[in-house]
Amino acid sequence: MVGRRRLGRRFGWLWAAYAVSAYGSGLGFGALPLIAVLALHASPAEVAALSAVGPAVGALIAVPLAPWVEFRRKRPVMIMMDLTRCAAMATIPVAYALGRLGFVQLLVISAVVAAAKIAFNAASGAYLKSLVRPDDLLVANARFESTNWSSIAIGPPLGGAAIGLFGPVTTVVADAVSYLLSALAITAVRGREEAPPATGRNRVRAGALLDGWRHILGHPGLRALYLNNLLVAGLIMATEPLLAVLLLRQLGFTPWQYGLAFAAPCLGGLVGSRLAPRVVARHGRHAVFRTVGTLRAVWLIGLAFVGPGTVGLVTVMAVELAIIVNMSLYTPVLATYRLAHTPKHLVARTLSAWSIGQQASIAVLTALGGLLADLTSPRTALTAAGLLILTTPLLLPRHDPAPRHEPEPARGGS
Repeated sequence: MVGRRRLGRRFGWLWAAYAVSAYGSGLGFGALPLIAVLALHASPAEVAALSAVGPAVGALIAVPLAPWVEFRRKRPVMIMMDLTRCAAMATIPVAYALGRLGFVQLLVISAVVAAAKIAFNAASGAYLKSLVRPDDLLVANARFESTNWSSIAIGPPLGGAAIGLFGPVTTVVADAVSYLLSALAITAVRGREEAPPATGRNRVRAGALLDGWRHILGHPGLRALYLNNLLVAGLIMATEPLLAVLLLRQLGFTPWQYGLAFAAPCLGGLVGSRLAPRVVARHGRHAVFRTVGTLRAVWLIGLAFVGPGTVGLVTVMAVELAIIVNMSLYTPVLATYRLAHTPKHLVARTLSAWSIGQQASIAVLTALGGLLADLTSPRTALTAAGLLILTTPLLLPRHDPAPRHEPEPARGGS
């Protein structure tokens, strides 16, 4: 069985690093918007700006980092990015304890963490491609995806309870510690790492900054999937600050209920991610891209009908469950296809370009959603996002984007 296949001790440490960081982030899910709402009494526009401006600035910072990551050994880069995120997040509880926590500080931290995350993911993707065999990439990505959703299923309820008991910055401390533990796990990945490309190690040419986008936009399959992903990710993430205001402020949900509304449906992510290799083996990648790619977009409109009380909580959970099952099946297939169709010397720049574009899309659409919510209401903005995302399946590739010689994964679970 593919799902039982051992991918080696070095992959095990990389997976452990991913897991501890993911669980820390799960505990701190939505921590900055929650702190802005509960501790700083921010307006809907300010909460949206926190979710938009910080990642947008972080994406700009990440642009020159992309070739720098490409021409460096990847493990030291990952360790450095983990320590950077740990230090940035640790400033929040310190400032809060001293009574100096402000909105600008949250914006700066959001930008630093976003840039470090893009650089880390680019380095880890390139490292993963060199660490496991091509036939094992889908299994590895499915395991990461499963870990991600399990961390969100467990983390937010615990985080919400911790915030209720110990204050709004409690989960930030856990998140900061998780980055430190992740760095230690990556340090434990032994073995000789392949030297980066010699060209550009000492001097990065200006055009190298754009090589990732050139590769994506010049590849028909990647181009279609990229454009689709920009809108889908941007519109889904744009609803997070809107829901924070709607559920916590207007509908009177408690922090633990808010966490539960997003955590329980994440159990569906375990189902989707484990099914990914089997579904691809049986139906092919194109069926996943077309069918599952469409299904992940049709449910968001349901958030516009969320009301108070138990019915409202169940509505949020049902919509999120439908989205997450399809996203968790789709995402590892997309990640594997992207790695398989990117030359080794371009992986870090391609993954950076992908993440930067996605962050920019999230930033723009989140800002527009916050502005619309200020002018009208959070519910109106949620309705607009739900209607716009229904158009995104038109961007999915119409034909199989994989060349005939590309091997399909072996049958089995994840």
